[in-house]
Amino acid sequence: MDFLPTGGVLAAYTLAVLALNYTPGPDMAMFVGTAITRGRRAGIAAFLGTNTGILVHTLLVTFGLAALLAASPVAFDVLKVIGALYLLHVAVGAIRHGSRFAPEGGALPPEPASRLYLKGLAVNVLNPKVALFFLTFLPQFVEPGDPAARGKLLFLGLWFLLVSTLSTLPLILGASGVAAFLKARPKVMRGIDYIFAGVMGAFAVKLVTARL
Repeated sequence: MDFLPTGGVLAAYTLAVLALNYTPGPDMAMFVGTAITRGRRAGIAAFLGTNTGILVHTLLVTFGLAALLAASPVAFDVLKVIGALYLLHVAVGAIRHGSRFAPEGGALPPEPASRLYLKGLAVNVLNPKVALFFLTFLPQFVEPGDPAARGKLLFLGLWFLLVSTLSTLPLILGASGVAAFLKARPKVMRGIDYIFAGVMGAFAVKLVTARL
């Protein structure tokens, strides 16, 4: 059990994770917005996608690949541009197609859970800021030269997912409760589409202008 951090370290890490989890970001905008506009199951599908993206970055950090990303400005710039373009694509889609919150008997089918999952996955996997965050954040809770450092990094990444899940699911469940109210008010729904698009566009600009 050498991979387990001390109680004090784990408590400090958990508080940091909670603080970061409630700081709005593109992943939160993705799954909470999806829960509001498409319902609880859709929001959970998007959330599972964003969490899988976090798991990917955790594994990259644990096995050293994220260090290569940080050491290569070219790789960082390429991934940064791809991530920004994707977020812009999501923003434009929200304006062009709206929330696809079909009224009763509407012609627009619900978006498949698999597609929402992949969208959530892309939001985090294509965001180099997430890779850099885990690269700089996780090692702060591991002592230099610790022979169990890799195991501790992996444990901390998985603990991040657990804390994030327990603290975020209530947001999704609460957001989905607003769906019936919004469905009956298309003007409010359209306003949410523009707000969602604005948030995604702002994150895209932030990614493009990010500096190491």
